Amino acid sequence: MELQGRVEELHKAGLGLAAITYDPVPVLAEFSSRRHITFPLLSDPGSTTIKRYGILNTTVPESNQLYGYPFPGTFMLSHDGVVTARFFEQAYQERNTVASILARLGQNVDVPATRVSSPQLAITSFVSDSTVAVGTHFSLVLDVRPAARVHVYAPGVTGYKPITLSIEAQPALVVREVTYPKPEDYYFKPLNEHVPVFERPFRMVQDLAVDASPQGQNALKDLTTLTIKGVLSYQACDDKVCFTPQSVPLTWSLTLRQLDRDRAKE
Repeated sequence: MELQGRVEELHKAGLGLAAITYDPVPVLAEFSSRRHITFPLLSDPGSTTIKRYGILNTTVPESNQLYGYPFPGTFMLSHDGVVTARFFEQAYQERNTVASILARLGQNVDVPATRVSSPQLAITSFVSDSTVAVGTHFSLVLDVRPAARVHVYAPGVTGYKPITLSIEAQPALVVREVTYPKPEDYYFKPLNEHVPVFERPFRMVQDLAVDASPQGQNALKDLTTLTIKGVLSYQACDDKVCFTPQSVPLTWSLTLRQLDRDRAKE
């Protein structure tokens, strides 16, 4: 279980972990014992708390035996119980991983990383989760450090080539948005122009998901690995010259695992 595998890392970061579900205590106790869960699994009889937080899955009618479960998501709370961030999915079959959430929050993630050689930029690349399953929502992360007095253009710039990450399409891989930090305003005096740039170290996070639809699951049948290919494109400039646009090929390899579909008898 991905959550259990991140407990120690979360504790080192000063974070706690608890999960809440509409399942009764016996079901949670059996699951916790079978999967060696060490963090609290909280039973929410009648989905009372789930309803109070406004996350009850309203697409399920009350006549359905599954009625009562929430839209899948994660709340980040401060020490005094105030919600500081929330991450929710577009489909109930999908799940954010702890590591992908930490990456999007700009936190350090204890995973292997690769340094990529590129003109004008130092790039460190990693994937938030080396093992994924159907429905896993994970992230590709690029930590980028421009050379001294060098900048790259941010998305939204006009007349210049912004830095972008393109992911090669393939069955069962859902490509979502890339998130960037807020760019800096760069004033180029010779042309009297202001442009959005990155000239300090910054992080790009590409959100992805393993397709949980029947078509996606069929495309993954009998596969044990998932290889993702992409290209980082950019144009770097300093205060005197713009360099030749660059295209950097990138590859990530992940292990595919089967979901645990066993459920305890109530």
